[in-house]
Amino acid sequence: MLDLVTGGAGFIGSHLTDRLLSLGRSVRVVDNMEVGKPRNLVQHKDNPKLEVMAADVADPAAMAKAMAGVERVFHLAALADIVPSIVNPEGYFRSNVVGTFVTLQAARAANIKRFVYVASSSCYGIPDSYPTPETSEIRPQYPYALTKWLGECEVMHWAQVYGLPALSLRFFNIYGPRARTSGTYGAVFGVFLAQLLAGKPLTIVGDGEQTRDFTYVSDAVDALICAAESNKVGLCLNVGSDNPVSVNYLAKLLKAPETVHIPKRPGEPDCTFADTSRIKAELGWTSKVPIEDGVQNMLKVIDYWRDAPVWTPDSIAVATKDWFTYLGRQ
Repeated sequence: MLDLVTGGAGFIGSHLTDRLLSLGRSVRVVDNMEVGKPRNLVQHKDNPKLEVMAADVADPAAMAKAMAGVERVFHLAALADIVPSIVNPEGYFRSNVVGTFVTLQAARAANIKRFVYVASSSCYGIPDSYPTPETSEIRPQYPYALTKWLGECEVMHWAQVYGLPALSLRFFNIYGPRARTSGTYGAVFGVFLAQLLAGKPLTIVGDGEQTRDFTYVSDAVDALICAAESNKVGLCLNVGSDNPVSVNYLAKLLKAPETVHIPKRPGEPDCTFADTSRIKAELGWTSKVPIEDGVQNMLKVIDYWRDAPVWTPDSIAVATKDWFTYLGRQ
């Protein structure tokens, strides 16, 4: 009953580790701590059922060792964020594509029983239809989105050719306690909560009327558990809330005393909205946590973001310069 969680010290990975341990599973976490944080697992420091390996998923020897005795693999390890992926595509390819290949090969050699890959809704780019089904055209807008999709292609190919019992879950805008605090994209909650703590205005991109399919982290973990416990193979499944809300509404829920608007960014959709009919039919999963409850849960642990970087319009402009330079050409 040993599960391997790559990226298990990260935001979603640490919540998954919490859940697996609570279910009586033994967990081995592999994390190079480039994105993950040891403090996300400190609550389990005396738990003999948790083993933490500081290792890189692109290291074949490390992953062969990590796979020993493993029954199920949850592959979450990845580099995230748009701008760093534009600046450092090689690093993203190594982490997200080579790392997935190495993990798949190690899992195949170990004859694991289930492999669950965490993909990204960013593969859809700016879709033609909402809610967006899994059959939509794949249109990655930047290297992060491309490398996450290439990782998914590997997983599906290994399921097809080698019979690896694998599923892929395309996550939409996951939020919750421990959400990462670096980066100016994809971590709007971390950005906003750090700004709230510092008494700074919330930086809203564009007019704020863009909507996002914010999905609470416990719902994402439920989906991962459902995928691991199912007998389905070779499917890509959306994971979303069924209820997109605007960024302005999020600021309202956070009771922001002041907001400031910054330029809209090229390559960003005006809406993210998952069609979840397939995952409901295949796994019986559906989201449970309304955005209002999820935001309140985060406000209860707001001190987590006290040491996070506090973004301002000026610092965001500097950090996203390459974004506008490269994606503005499209």
